[in-house]
Amino acid sequence: MPKPQADIWRVEIIVQLQFVEAYEAVLEQFTDAVSWFLADPDADEADDLVLWRLEGFSREPVDRPLLDAAVDLTAAALGREPPLVSVVAVAQTDWVADNIRSFPPIAAGRFFVHGSHFEGKPPAGTIGLKIDAGTAFGSGEHATTYGCLRAIDLLLRRRTFRNPLDLGCGSGILAIAIAKASGVRVRATDIDPESVIVAARNARDNGALGRVSTALSDGYRSRFLARHRPYDLIVANILARPLARMAKDLSRHLAPDGVVVLSGLLNRQERFVMAAHRMQGLSLLGRFRVNGWSTLVLARSARARL
Repeated sequence: MPKPQADIWRVEIIVQLQFVEAYEAVLEQFTDAVSWFLADPDADEADDLVLWRLEGFSREPVDRPLLDAAVDLTAAALGREPPLVSVVAVAQTDWVADNIRSFPPIAAGRFFVHGSHFEGKPPAGTIGLKIDAGTAFGSGEHATTYGCLRAIDLLLRRRTFRNPLDLGCGSGILAIAIAKASGVRVRATDIDPESVIVAARNARDNGALGRVSTALSDGYRSRFLARHRPYDLIVANILARPLARMAKDLSRHLAPDGVVVLSGLLNRQERFVMAAHRMQGLSLLGRFRVNGWSTLVLARSARARL
């Protein structure tokens, strides 16, 4: 049998924690999605000497000479030797299948996240979310998605939201969770057309298609988002720098008594992200920290409480 053609390229760089942000910026230039994980899951993430694995995935072949040059320039600016860089072509069909097989059900608050391969039933009292691992980010196994689900569960237990937004929705898991737990319509947008398609399909498969409205949007810059603002709940699980860069836009779209859930950032990036949002009058209500990753809950109103 012929080997499936590779159409996903994975770039891997392993560095210490203090260099993660610098090499994240490099990978963002050459790949479509970037994530970080402890190289050793049993290591102490608070130890600056512990190694972290940066992974970037690209749908197009990576220009290896340009990538190596960017890594060398970054290393020189840091006064360090360049880290080893791995570029591996991965057959998308095999990659997705491997992820599905290794994706066990996950409980996050009242949410029970499972793949289509799960043959059992969600435990009594839980809300089932059927999400398969795939090319759109967000299947519950990553600490940022888990943290967002925990925050959403807590917020929905304490308050009723009428107009939520999931910005950078990926697989749509967070929008679907809000819709199924609250019964309200949720707007869900992403800059990636494939993610918008996947999110709509997942909403349909979870019986929430009529309550999840998906659209393509570059951050907050779309008529779709402007038409339906202000939002009393905004969830954004993306990356630290885009979160900080869009803080002003977020503030313009947030209702006066609105609440924000932000994730996609390392613990050490909290101050950076918080500084940008404090300039917009937002304060920290609470946080979830999971395996070195942070989920922040913010609001501008003193009436908002966790």
